[in-house]
Amino acid sequence: MATMRDVARLAGVSVSTVSLCLTNSGPVGAETRSRVEAAARELNYHTGPVEHGAKRGRSRLIGILLGDVYNPFFGRMLDRVDAAVSAVDHMLIVSMTGIDKEREIRALDQLRRYRPAGVLMAPLRNNAALQRRLRTLDMPAVLVDQNVDDVRLDYVGSDNTLATRMLTEYLARMGHRRICYLGGRLDLSNSVLRRQGFRDGLAATGVPETETMEITADYSADQAYAQTMRVMTMTRRPTAILAASNMMAIGALQAINDLGFNCPRDVSLCGVDEVPWGGVIQPRITTVAQPVDELADIAAAWLLERIIGRGGPPRQHIAVPKLILGSSCQPPSS
Repeated sequence: MATMRDVARLAGVSVSTVSLCLTNSGPVGAETRSRVEAAARELNYHTGPVEHGAKRGRSRLIGILLGDVYNPFFGRMLDRVDAAVSAVDHMLIVSMTGIDKEREIRALDQLRRYRPAGVLMAPLRNNAALQRRLRTLDMPAVLVDQNVDDVRLDYVGSDNTLATRMLTEYLARMGHRRICYLGGRLDLSNSVLRRQGFRDGLAATGVPETETMEITADYSADQAYAQTMRVMTMTRRPTAILAASNMMAIGALQAINDLGFNCPRDVSLCGVDEVPWGGVIQPRITTVAQPVDELADIAAAWLLERIIGRGGPPRQHIAVPKLILGSSCQPPSS
């Protein structure tokens, strides 16, 4: 593999002149530039993004930290962001943080060593450790999906309170009262907002909270499966289940089927975000979907604006989710 020294030798110039020419970081005469570029082409030499960044302080790499790209929401977001940054000659470094908050901090620290141009992040936690890291971040950053308290960063997300309120009111107006809410961890901002939306929906439709139940299933299909198994074997089981994520909805549906119940005849089911292979799963699950393309496009555009130095106060974009009716909900049977 050719090196910068090889290019310098072939062009008959110093290594520093090659560096100035190929990174556009200093004045180089037209004739000298032509020789250097010709030598680089002949040797098939390209300045790597990290090497290029070292000369100007930053690379053309962009970090993206996501919970799980196997979740269709994050997978679609990754695809859209990658297309946006590739169009302006940047490249993504992807890290999946799962549900491991230590891994999230470690991934952010590792990313900083590559001196990326910026980072787009869907935080796992809203805690003091992450707040400290983000307050001292030395690169442009945009938060997506989850917000973090006490940091001055751009944030792009959906109206999480509205999402679950829409579903709660939809179930309540069908006649459901015994509604089981499967929620996420309450150290996440959107979990708190989605739980509030559920409670707001109950209040708006006159359903007493004492007739409902709230259960934490950690945005996990496995935990939603276990919790649904438990509540569906109670003497007074729910007539409807509202899952605060697509993966929890899948876990709940699997438990309903394994117990021999029929959805929606025996229990209605709805959730937030479209489910994987939603078009072939029966019944098709009623969901409130976040406009992931809109969120990804705005997040990528804002990050690129910050990278080129466009200042200004932190911005927020809160998108309106959309109710998508399936066949998984009906009025409770007598």
